Formats: sequence, C-alpha cells, structure tokens
Amino acid sequence: MKILSIFNNKGGVGKTTLTYHLGHILAEMGKKVLMIDLDPQCNLSIYSIAENQIGNIWEKEDDFIKDFKVAKEKIGEPDFQKLIHEPRSSHFLLSPTEQGESDIETLPPPYKLTDDSISGKLDLIVGRLSVNTYESIISERWSKAMLSDPLALRTIFKIRNIAQEYSKINGYDFVLIDTSPSLGTLNKVIISTVDGFFIPCLPDLFSLYGIRNIGEALTIWKKEFELMRLLLKNGKKEIYDFPFVKFLGYTIFNAKKYTGVNDLDLAKGNYYYAQQIAQSIQKDIAKDIAISENVNENIGGKSIMHTHNTHPNFAQRLKTPIWNLGKCDFDTYVDKYPEEAEDIKNYKQTMPLKIEELELIKQGYETFANDLLERIKLL
Repeated sequence: MKILSIFNNKGGVGKTTLTYHLGHILAEMGKKVLMIDLDPQCNLSIYSIAENQIGNIWEKEDDFIKDFKVAKEKIGEPDFQKLIHEPRSSHFLLSPTEQGESDIETLPPPYKLTDDSISGKLDLIVGRLSVNTYESIISERWSKAMLSDPLALRTIFKIRNIAQEYSKINGYDFVLIDTSPSLGTLNKVIISTVDGFFIPCLPDLFSLYGIRNIGEALTIWKKEFELMRLLLKNGKKEIYDFPFVKFLGYTIFNAKKYTGVNDLDLAKGNYYYAQQIAQSIQKDIAKDIAISENVNENIGGKSIMHTHNTHPNFAQRLKTPIWNLGKCDFDTYVDKYPEEAEDIKNYKQTMPLKIEELELIKQGYETFANDLLERIKLL
C-alpha cells in the first residue's frame, strides 16, 4: 500500500477534481483506493457525496469534536458502538489523539463510493470544517515530539497511522489524501509522512512561485523530521523510521488548448510558464526528494492537460466521474433540484455530441494513472 497526496501551495488548480478522478480511474483499473479528505474546505467530500449526507455524518459527531470523553460517556457504550459502525469524518478519527484520549478500538467504516460493477473499489473518509483545530495541536506538541513524548509523536504520525490501519482492514492499494493549499503544520505533517506526492499546476506565474515555496518548505521539513528521528529514544526510532516523502512529479492541469501552436498545444503565454514550471521543478525541488531525474516531465504528457470545459461542473453536481456523465439520470436530478432545470437541459441537449469527448477524457486519465503508477514503483 502506498499513501499519496496531491498538493499545491496555490488554490484553484483543480487539485480536488484531479484527486477525485484519479481515485475513480484507479478503481476502474482494478485498484482498491481510499480517499481521505483533510482539506478544511471539504471540497473532495462535497464532490463525492450529497451535502445532506455529509451533514448527517457531522451532526452525530458534534459533541465528540468538542469533548470526546464526555460525549462517549453521555451516550453510553451501546450507542457509541452504533456510532462507530457508521462512516465518520476525518476529524472524528483524529479527535481522541487531539484531546489526549485513548484511540477507539474499532475503526468506523469508510463511505463506499463505488458499487460492485467494477473490479476495484473506492472509499472515502469525509472531511470536516473543524479539522484545522488539529493543526494548532500539532504546533503545540511539535517540540515535545523531539523529546520522544508519546502523545506528541502519536499526534504527528496519527494521519499516516490511520491510513495504514484502514489499509490493513480493507486491503487498499492506495490511500489518496486531499489537502488545503497551506504550508502550515497540518500539511507539513501530511506531506512529510506520506510515501509520495505530486503537484497539479496551472501554467501561470502563481503556480511557478507555489512550486518554489514548496521546494523551500520540503527542504526545511526534511531537516526537522531527520532531527526528530535522530532524537527519538527508547526504541521509538524504529516505529517512526520510514523514508521522508518522495516527490513524484507534476502535471499541467485544466489548461486551455491551442492546437498546433507548440508541442504542448498551449497558448504562447501559457507555454512560457509551462516551460518555466518544468525548469523550476528541476531547480527548486531537492534532488534527494525527487523520485527520479524525469520529475520535470509532465505526468501523463498531455493526457489530462487541457480544459474539461463545463464537464467538471456537471460531474460534481451529479456526483460522478466526467466519463460517466453520458450514463447519468438527468431527469431525476432535475426533479430534486428544479432550479437547475434550464442549465441541465442545455447541457443534456448537446450530450450526444459529447460522448466521444467523454471517452477521450477517460482514456486520458488512464494514461495519466499508468504513468503515475510507473513512478510509484520507484518508491
């Protein structure tokens, strides 16, 4: 099992869209995948399931997020067992560690996103807006971790531990962790303790500077984790002695297509920044962190580089991968959301013309995933 994260220091680059579709295409390729939403904005959860379902999960947890021990005593053991046999949020899983309580003995089941019609499977641990409070706890306990404090170490490595424990139970091949664009302590812990990560970029100035920021942060984080491991005592070093994260590469994502202008089919200005990004990857990401010398080559080439037009918008509304839009029941959706009837009608009328385009998008994601899998083999 490999734990991966998709990360950029800049928002609005399509990170969640890419994470969602990567999870789905890997499942359709026969892989068992768990996605964990650790972005306080919860975009991956919103993309994946209906908001009322997210709300139902959150509502039952509210008291536990405030005070886990008191909430557990209040509802009693029978009702608590019922609670943890339903899908729970990422913050619920972190709360015992955050509050210094014992871990729950039984992990709640993840939310199942795929049916049995495909050979693989895709599950989700939904996010929660309150998860950013875990970041302040990490900051408070960081110095104590250097002194081998058990709770501090548990706090820092808990997210990796959750991914490992769920994988033991469900046999996942991959765990994908969605993050915010921040370079704060929560993402420092996530990115530093996963096995590999890659960066989705728009071909613009902001992504270029984002990569430089990430490169600088990784260098600092690596030194901090190496120092922590050096200081670990009483055999704890063996428990936490896994390699620092490896950088798998980048992909230009959701860029507008201009056919025949250059080898990347990008407008002149975008092409300039795409070249700058490739150079920045080579220069600003430390060589000992990069998985190989070819990390400055776009993952999957042009396979998912160009814009998906309005498809992601409708895919999110219908909670489905883009390539399945042609199979969706639009009428049922309109009955549920009549205010969107006209918008859906206009999209549906052109659907027969889009089926081939949707299939090409799926093929693009397969190409992207296969290239990524080759890089993952080097971990």
